[in-house]
Amino acid sequence: MSADSYEITKLNKVRVGNRADYQRATVHAILDEGFLAHVGFIDQERPIVVPMVYGRDGDTVYLHGAKATRMLKRLAGGAPVSITVTLLDGIVVGRSAFHHSANYRSVVVHGTTRPVTGAREKERALKIITDHLLAGRWDEVRPMSKKEEKATGVVAVDIEAASAKCRSGEPVDEESDYELPIWGGVIPVATVLGAPVGDSRLLDGVEVPTSVKRAVGGD
Repeated sequence: MSADSYEITKLNKVRVGNRADYQRATVHAILDEGFLAHVGFIDQERPIVVPMVYGRDGDTVYLHGAKATRMLKRLAGGAPVSITVTLLDGIVVGRSAFHHSANYRSVVVHGTTRPVTGAREKERALKIITDHLLAGRWDEVRPMSKKEEKATGVVAVDIEAASAKCRSGEPVDEESDYELPIWGGVIPVATVLGAPVGDSRLLDGVEVPTSVKRAVGGD
């Protein structure tokens, strides 16, 4: 792999070449903007896909969950996985059903899981995952208890291959269809964080923390 891009292989090559991007900067930017990944692996000879929160550090993606789950037991044993993150930017409305589409930015990552057992890397990985969801949150909460740490499993996926695939722009209709009195265009889609709502057991006088204010665009 070069310093700037991932090597193109049979594993990550995108069929539609003009929508492909193998640059590390593009892949990393999409991973950093997303909140939810879909992690695919094989268990008992069947494909399994599970939505998971995650965090990225360089060319490593961290995942976590309860050690007792079948999924974490399988992944902690070392398993080939595919991780997908998709950002939907718009619904593309064509003048025919055939030319309806979506504007999106997506990443597919391939790698093999490895268990994170060292105390220092495990704590760092959990901080990365937490701060990926809400930047700065790790330093605002109480430290993890020994019981919680023991019950939590963390796996790392060192990226072996990755590619981004993106679509933007208007619908591409048949030339003759542009003469039809049928609406065509794009409906933009945006992910927006709403005003924070404290839970039912929040103590009186506890203010919204800096991490939450920053996330929703406050001071």
